[in-house]
Amino acid sequence: MFKDKVLLITGGTGSFGNAVLEKFLGSDLREIRIFSRDEKKQEDMRINYKNDKLNFIVGDIRDFNSINKAMKGVDYLFHAAALKQVPSCEFYPMQAIQTNILGAENVLEAAAQNNVKKAVVLSTDKAVYPINTMGMTKALMEKLAISKARDTRVQENNGVICSTRYGNVMASRGSIIPLFIKQIKEEKNLTITNPNMTRFMMSLTDSVDLVMFAFKNANPGDIFVQKSPAATVLTLAKALKELFHANNEISIIGARHGEKMFETLCSKEEISKSENMEKYYRVPADMRDLNYTKYVQSDGTKLQGDEYNSDNTKQLNVKELKELLLTIDYVKRELEEYEA
Repeated sequence: MFKDKVLLITGGTGSFGNAVLEKFLGSDLREIRIFSRDEKKQEDMRINYKNDKLNFIVGDIRDFNSINKAMKGVDYLFHAAALKQVPSCEFYPMQAIQTNILGAENVLEAAAQNNVKKAVVLSTDKAVYPINTMGMTKALMEKLAISKARDTRVQENNGVICSTRYGNVMASRGSIIPLFIKQIKEEKNLTITNPNMTRFMMSLTDSVDLVMFAFKNANPGDIFVQKSPAATVLTLAKALKELFHANNEISIIGARHGEKMFETLCSKEEISKSENMEKYYRVPADMRDLNYTKYVQSDGTKLQGDEYNSDNTKQLNVKELKELLLTIDYVKRELEEYEA
């Protein structure tokens, strides 16, 4: 399905974009376009990969003209560009709105105008029962994706637009694992917001696998979720301390702006209609129009189930989490450097 096709990755200089390249540079894709506003990261990637298949495009998804021009001739789209830091979005909500909502609309509209065949937009567990700006803007991004999947232009092109939701991607930029490792190396206290907070644990490989599963299996408007284990923040800190044979103290600093005790990947309402696909849940979109009387049902369909969250999924202990951490390339590199 990739032979001679063109793939565009928005926000392609981030952790996800680099993970995608590791998987796709050896594929039959004719061209991979990396779209982002960070020219320094693009230059670093250009030097690192030295691959003629890569086409680096400087632009901003807030600027429709720049993303529309970049979308010409594109077959497939992975939309990863976003503002993702919860506290930053809390302090600057309009910036999150402009990137995560208005920027996403620009990307999806450009995809519709340029007859993109398949588009996967990357969302987050924070979009479910959102209490912070980042989650709220991502929830609306999901609604935009479903709306655009209904678009006549997309349907006439047999296009598919779908979404994927992630939990915490382990060792991604700005996440807790690099912070803990930095604090261990600098012999500082490990700062924990709340020791009982639970978070899903996903690897970057998992994130790419989820997108690929959605890419291959999606119907228009679907949302895909990967079943993932979780752990408390305290368990994570203890696991890293043991891996690095560190004696750093742990300091409890209290929850930051907009943080939850646990995150949810599927709401009660979604889980009742979701399809269980072994490692994944598929949440189908409601593709009815506004004439609801045409769709009256009397089968007593259940409207709620048990939500799927980081508190009721499998909980990793320190030993299990250490084993998982040792599968992460970043952690292995940092550990080798620390022990050298």
